Amino acid sequence: MRILHTSDWHLGKRLMERERLPEQIEALEEIVSICEERNVDVVLVAGDIFDTYLPPAEAEEVFFRYAKKLAGETRAVVVVAGNHDDGVRLSAASPIAADNGIYIFASGKKAFPGGSRPVYAEEAGENFLLLRNAQGESLYINALSYPTEARLRETKSDETYAQKTVRWIEAGDLHYDGKTPHVLLSHLFVAGGKTSESERDIALGGARAVPVSSLPGFGYVALGHLHRAQSVGKNCRYSGSILQYSFDEANTQKSVVLLETKGGDVCVTDVIPLSAGKKLYRLEAASVAEGLALLDRYADGYVELTLRLSAPLATTESEALREKDALVSLVIPSPGGVSAPTVVRSTLGAEELFAEFYRNQRGEEPPAELKTAFLELLEEQ
Repeated sequence: MRILHTSDWHLGKRLMERERLPEQIEALEEIVSICEERNVDVVLVAGDIFDTYLPPAEAEEVFFRYAKKLAGETRAVVVVAGNHDDGVRLSAASPIAADNGIYIFASGKKAFPGGSRPVYAEEAGENFLLLRNAQGESLYINALSYPTEARLRETKSDETYAQKTVRWIEAGDLHYDGKTPHVLLSHLFVAGGKTSESERDIALGGARAVPVSSLPGFGYVALGHLHRAQSVGKNCRYSGSILQYSFDEANTQKSVVLLETKGGDVCVTDVIPLSAGKKLYRLEAASVAEGLALLDRYADGYVELTLRLSAPLATTESEALREKDALVSLVIPSPGGVSAPTVVRSTLGAEELFAEFYRNQRGEEPPAELKTAFLELLEEQ
């Protein structure tokens, strides 16, 4: 079987006030074309389909339209929920989706087996899927959505998060025969993975980090959560997001991972770059004239521009800069050299908002254990 691994679509995500859904559609069209050109049998989507628990209706329509396009007439699409996804909302259409070769693991409900498609679910459960194609080839998928006690209907205990994750993963392997090509599909933060600015509150202060040693024994581990494409262990990868979502990703190449089963193994055969979407640029200039020239040069993308000026910005200069469509963020360091961009609360994550509130109330940084407790409570809502 040929398998494609993608994740972190974040449908509905904006860059400041810039709408990016058309770019996301462009990226998904590119992935559909890759599936057709490379004769892919199975598409693995490792979470964060949406950017928020309550995505706009347009984003939901795009998900279902492109899940169906990815499945086509012959493929299976397997989806797990990420920490940005409402599992109940995402899985509401599971019975209908399964008829179209789309298997959604999101809310603890059993996936639906069967079907007459060329790639179909021979067996399915709450946390696993056994796929078979017309040639008799099989693939076992251990499917674990972003795991929390609330999502998995458990109470707090003395177990560490890593210990619980191991137990939850083992539960998805209870039906595994030990011989079939074997994949773990999940949305996790593996300790040591490289994060980026677009990942909000990713590790809960370290409380949600899982060591790579917790993920042994799989032919391939298909992960979502981190937006930089990267390997974090033997045959264990983040495919990364489909677009650049923060300016520290300006020099990163977005991609999908192509896999193939060989005997009982699952092997990476290619990492295919994605070209869709506007590129992000983090630029600096020593004058307004130089900054305007840079904005013209990179007019095809989105720009965060730092201006290092010796005099305050004149009104006419500010207006000239704001007229440039490429300019998304303007940073002007103070004379002491400290950057002081305007903080827009709507762009901040929960951890940043909590820290700002605590500083305003107490005049000091919140303790790390208090931030962790707050974010864990937030996840359970």
